[in-house]
Amino acid sequence: MIFSLKSTFMSWVMRKRIHQIELFIKFPHDVQNEILFKLLNTAQKTEWGIKYDFESIKTYQDFKNRIPISNYDDIAGDILRLRKGEENILWPSQSKWFAKSSGTSGSKSKYIPVTQESLMDCHFKGGKDMLSMYCENYPSTTIFNGKSVIMGGSHEPSLSQQTKDGDMSAIIVENLPFWVNLHQTPNKEIRLMNDFEKKIKQMAIITAKEDVTNISGVPSWILVLFQEILKNTGAKNMQEVWPNMQLYMHGGINFDPYREQFNKQFPQPINYLETYNASEGFFGIQDQKNSDEMLLMLDYGIFYEFIAMDDFSNENAIPLWQVQKNKNYALIITTNAGLWRYLIGDTVTFTSTSPYRIKITGRTTQFINAFGEELIVENANQALKITCQLTDSIINEYTVAPVFMDKGKKGAHEWFIEFEKEPINKIEFLSILDENLKNLNSDYEAKRNKNLALEAPILNVVTQGYFYNWMKKNNRLGRQFKVARLNNNRELVESMFKNESLSLKSYKLN
Repeated sequence: MIFSLKSTFMSWVMRKRIHQIELFIKFPHDVQNEILFKLLNTAQKTEWGIKYDFESIKTYQDFKNRIPISNYDDIAGDILRLRKGEENILWPSQSKWFAKSSGTSGSKSKYIPVTQESLMDCHFKGGKDMLSMYCENYPSTTIFNGKSVIMGGSHEPSLSQQTKDGDMSAIIVENLPFWVNLHQTPNKEIRLMNDFEKKIKQMAIITAKEDVTNISGVPSWILVLFQEILKNTGAKNMQEVWPNMQLYMHGGINFDPYREQFNKQFPQPINYLETYNASEGFFGIQDQKNSDEMLLMLDYGIFYEFIAMDDFSNENAIPLWQVQKNKNYALIITTNAGLWRYLIGDTVTFTSTSPYRIKITGRTTQFINAFGEELIVENANQALKITCQLTDSIINEYTVAPVFMDKGKKGAHEWFIEFEKEPINKIEFLSILDENLKNLNSDYEAKRNKNLALEAPILNVVTQGYFYNWMKKNNRLGRQFKVARLNNNRELVESMFKNESLSLKSYKLN
């Protein structure tokens, strides 16, 4: 009875936020305009505010004309000064934390400033809103009766005594109120351990004994935790370990390649909730049952702009009120962490403009256009999803790179796939994948027509565990590291599979 009252009360508390969400859904443009000028007014006396004369900016067009679009390299010098303890450069309040991010498995790290405002009004608010929307859709939920597991990263000292670097997930864990930590398992010290493999072992031992009702984290690392728990307990699946599991909250990478593996672990279906949260901010939450689109969150202290990828130019940036459905856009953000017109590197498409709902389509740096085929991550993920369904196969990890034209030969795409469950007929798998890519991408179809510019793709079957071991060898376990899905050159695959021909079995269509 006590447990039932607890979940009922917590669900009621969480659902109180829904009215505010409905307000920004009803007045999206007013909310965005208000946020823009609140950000500008707050930062008037910073170095950037003085340099670009924020005080005299009166319209969106002024803002667009005055402040240049930036990528990380453009502001790296200012961020370095902040990490050394300087203040009032990008934002008036102190940037105590810096979210260390690589985005993909590339070696270069980015350090994204995290202010108190961005932590409280964006990241924490997003975390609470995930549960608010879930409780709205499932008002009788009992997830608050049990424990929550968050698979996150760690943090470390920065360049001054006043600042720290770490994964965004670790920064959130470090700053959670004590009463929230009471509902988490294992304790904070274990969740923040630097040694990923030791952390997994400790988490597996402790969480297997708890009544876990909800989990969150990157799918690939959650599956590693599952494997360790099953090894320790001898259970057939995770439902035997956590019979009251109800909800998995995921984000960071496309979930489709992992969905079947999660369904196997929980034969009695659980609910999945997708989020769009990054080091730079919390942007979207799935607000509908069984949906693959997310509500764009408009009141987190973030002002959004977009550039259509089919006409990419900084001058072509547009605000939210000018976007169109079903176009691929690069995302630009201005935030309460002091990021001004920052090109985050993600691409999205709008599935709806009333309300504004989005799907992540990929990265501005993750695509293959070596031969004019304009293949994006969304195409690849969707094609693989359909192909796996038709061939009764399951994928763990994959990456793709072009094979460039050489000595009169045409180009091709080379797929490196690690299967959890291999298709019986690899040639059939490759043929179906090729056809699905043609159906999803007219440019790819045109280049593949009669092998005009692209020959049939090549499939390399990678031994199980290879991607994990490569990440471990290159100090990329856990945290927010991810293997790049699409590459427009061969640098990653050459480094990843150099001298590893024995680990690959190759297949090609006749």
